[in-house]
This record gives sequence, C-alpha cells and structure tokens, in this order.
Amino acid sequence: QVQLVESGGGLVQAGDNLRLSCAASGFTFSSYAMGWFRQAPGKERVFVAAISWSGSTTWYAESVKGRFTVVRDNVRNLVYLQMNGLKPEDTAVYHCAAGRGNIYTIAEYDYWGQGTQVTVSS
Repeated sequence: QVQLVESGGGLVQAGDNLRLSCAASGFTFSSYAMGWFRQAPGKERVFVAAISWSGSTTWYAESVKGRFTVVRDNVRNLVYLQMNGLKPEDTAVYHCAAGRGNIYTIAEYDYWGQGTQVTVSS
C-alpha cells in the first residue's frame, strides 16, 4: 500500500523556520522524483519545490527560491522541505508527491500525501 505522510506543519510567526517531512512507503522511493506543492484557502494547488530521484537536482518556485530547501534520504525514504524566513503568504496546506514526469505538473505525479497545515502569522 502506497503511503506518503507529511508532518512538521504548525502555527508560526513571520520570519520563523519550519521543516516539513514526508515519509514514503509502498513503492520504490528512489525511482521517483519528489515534489512539494501547497494549496492556500480558495486557491489552486501550486508547485513549491521538487528534487530528482537521486537528489542531485532541485527545482523551486520563484516565490520560495532562496528561502526553502528540499532534500531527500533514499535510505530512510524521507523527503524534507526546510522553510526559512516564513511569510504570511506561505500559509497553506503543504503536500508531498511522487512522480516520474514533468516535476512542475500536478497531473504527472502518481502518489500524494494528505498534507500538513502551515500557518504563518504576521
């Protein structure tokens, strides 16, 4: 059974840092790129960051570049999103996903987690 389980969200103040984790099971984790997406209330789900299957390549949305870092551990089947300098506009439910296609495209991801809420107060 495929599972992606996010954790690490919470309520923080602007400028604070958070690290999200995503634990994967039930599929060959090291064969998939991993992405992070977020969905704010009343808005569409959007790309945040992604990392290649090997971890050698990363991609970021312009809005988080320089503040967020994505890393993965292919031994422990984990992917992390380190979020520094959080802003109120980062408030959203954050989802991790596994895919083998275009990393920017939601439809290219095969597996999704349920998400973890991140709320940034001003």
